This record gives sequence, structure tokens and C-alpha cells, in this order.
Amino acid sequence: MPTRRYLMCRPTHFAVTYRINPWMDPAAPYDTALAISQWTELKRVYESLGHQIEEIDPLPGLPDMVFAANGGTVVDGKALAVQFRDAERADEGPAYADWFRGAGFEVTEAKAINEGEGDILLAGDYILAGTGFRTSHAAHAEVQELFGRPVITLQLVDARFYHLDTALAVLSHGDDGKPVNVAYLPEAFSPGSQAVLRQLFPNAVIATVADAEVLGLNAVSDGETVVLPVQAVALTAALQQAGYKTIGVDVSELRLAGGGPKCCTLELRS
Repeated sequence: MPTRRYLMCRPTHFAVTYRINPWMDPAAPYDTALAISQWTELKRVYESLGHQIEEIDPLPGLPDMVFAANGGTVVDGKALAVQFRDAERADEGPAYADWFRGAGFEVTEAKAINEGEGDILLAGDYILAGTGFRTSHAAHAEVQELFGRPVITLQLVDARFYHLDTALAVLSHGDDGKPVNVAYLPEAFSPGSQAVLRQLFPNAVIATVADAEVLGLNAVSDGETVVLPVQAVALTAALQQAGYKTIGVDVSELRLAGGGPKCCTLELRS
């Protein structure tokens, strides 16, 4: 199994002080120390699988910077920077773009709103791109032009699953002898997008609403092992039945801000 290279950001400044998605409740208690502990265990799991972890320094006043997947999209050594919809996260974009430049990636600034791998997911030769709540449809054209891969637009329709990576997980890229495949929640997509997914991925693992509600689809797969929230019991069983190994992690504190394992994990593809 090829080693993956992931960018992560320690949740040193994690907090839930504003509401920009249905998961966030500024009136509810949160525990920054627990968030750090859970994130540290997630990082340890990746390292135990042999993956390489890079870290970006967390900045004060940016409590959602832990969600590194939203920091950009990196394919073939090229990075598309982000432009957040919400002012509360705007300063994360330049911080991640600076990190990419320092790491030697060619950086292209975003013209339209896009929130990185939250809505832009590489799946074999294609790029799956979500829209409806955050990333604008116009950004999909930028993605295709920069990376030179066909982009498949998918319309999200349930505000709980506001990013594509909360409604769909890429399980295999086809570089490991397995066909390209995904897991997803049909109800999170428009009828037309459901039809596209059925056509592209006839053997997809179909998630239940209950598992999606614990952000079970916010999972990270290296093609062999899927790291996902331990609370997603039925999805774990379905993945195992489909031939994948699974590792359950508890990142429930980060879920208070609407994030899971994938949100914390940006793949760096050179």
C-alpha cells in the first residue's frame, strides 16, 4: 500500500464560538483539551499505518483551522488555494497557501468560493465536486482547468451534510488493484446527482442516515484501511463486508464544530 502524505493542524485553539453550520452551538460546552487528545490519537493512527504527517502551525483566533481538509486541494504537486464562504474562516486561506508555497507546491489562488477537500475529492481519474452550501459551482471550472481532470458536479441538498466529505468518502482510487469506489449517503444528494453516483459507482457502499449523522462518511481511506468515526457501526460493518479493513476513532469533540477524521486530514499529492 503506498504511503500517503497528510497535512494536519493541531486543535490548539479549538472552540465553538460561532455558528456557520447546523452542528455548531456556541451555547453548548466544548473541551479543547479533549479535542487535542482525540486529534493526537487520529494522528497516531495514521502514523501506525505508515503514512507521513506534516503539520501546519495553528493560529490564534482561527478555531476551525484544525479542519485542514478545507485548506486547499493538492493534486500532481499543484495546490488550489481556498476562498471561504464565511468571514470567520477567511484568514485560514492565506495561512494554508503560505504553507503550500513553503513546502514547494505550485499555488493557484481561487477566484470563486471553494473550501478545499471539503467539497473537492479526487476519485481515480475524476474529481468529484460538491456544491449547494459552500463551494460555488463556478469553482468547479477552476478545478478542472488547473488539474486537467474531468470534474463531476454533485448537488448537496441536506444542510447537515454541507460539504461533500460529510456525505461521501472515496474508498479506492484504482491504484491498488481495486476499482475506484466510494461510500455515500444517497439522501444527501439531488435526484440527478444520485443517478450520476449510481452510474459511476455501481458497487458503492451505501451509508445509513444514522451513520452519516455521526459523520461516519467523513472518513479517510488509503485504499486498504478506512479510518472513520467509531460511532458509525453499520457503515463499519458494510465496509468490512466490502473488503476493507477499518479503524474506528473517536473525534466526537471535533464533531461539535461539524468535523470528523477527513476534515482534519488534507492529502498532499506530489
